[in-house]
Amino acid sequence: MTKKKNMTNILIIIVLSIGAIVMVGPLLWMVSTSLKEKSGVFQLPPQWIPNPVKWDAYKRLAELDTLASGIKNTVIVSLSVTIVGTITSSMAAFSFAKLRMPHKNALFLMLLAALMIPYPAVMIPQFMMFSKIGWVDTLLPLIVPGMFGNITMIFFLRQYLSNIPDSVVEAAKIDGAGYLKMFFQLIFPLIRPAVAAQFILWFMGVWNDYLAPLVYLNSPEKQTLQVVIANLNAAYAIQTDYPLIMAASVVSLLPVLIVFIIFQKQIIESVALSGMKG
Repeated sequence: MTKKKNMTNILIIIVLSIGAIVMVGPLLWMVSTSLKEKSGVFQLPPQWIPNPVKWDAYKRLAELDTLASGIKNTVIVSLSVTIVGTITSSMAAFSFAKLRMPHKNALFLMLLAALMIPYPAVMIPQFMMFSKIGWVDTLLPLIVPGMFGNITMIFFLRQYLSNIPDSVVEAAKIDGAGYLKMFFQLIFPLIRPAVAAQFILWFMGVWNDYLAPLVYLNSPEKQTLQVVIANLNAAYAIQTDYPLIMAASVVSLLPVLIVFIIFQKQIIESVALSGMKG
């Protein structure tokens, strides 16, 4: 039995190692390519560690005005949507989970039904609506809708709040706490790990969003980072300037990686605590 168990463990380690290589390999190749010359990209056998290391792609990338504006616009959209939207989503989840409201289950089901509607089905009506009020070619169509909350986050936090006993809320009511005080001082600290996990996932989704900015933004100075990278790909791929394209991709990846590193403790806590009952 011990020998069979050891063989099983070795097989699992091999499979996981292969999976890790498949996942990490393209990222390492992206970083490696960004530090090469154009001729080094197609060198055989492939050179994983550039020799010599060239920073020319990053220098040329820093000279592009569209990159700076793209980063600024993406930061504005991502932070405003995720920070404000996280608060509104948390409050909505608290309302659906703990407050007594008429027909709240029916309202919650209607909210979940919206997840079944694909974005392309509402893309044209939304564009026409935003066009009539003069929001096209501005960041407002990307910011304002998200500030009212995220359905996925509301659903996840509502399920997370079901682990918290109702007696906690009732005790706060007896002590005279209002709903806002109850939420910010009692509920929000309890669900902070789950909020952090959903925040990072939502931030990654908004940061990497390409379709919505492509639809609503026309001016180069208004475009987000993903649209800027797509334009670089279209302009420089013909010239086989893959180091510049990969350098832009590395710059786009770094903020998401930093946010994940900062919040990884909260994400792990969220997974560990999701099955606990209060």
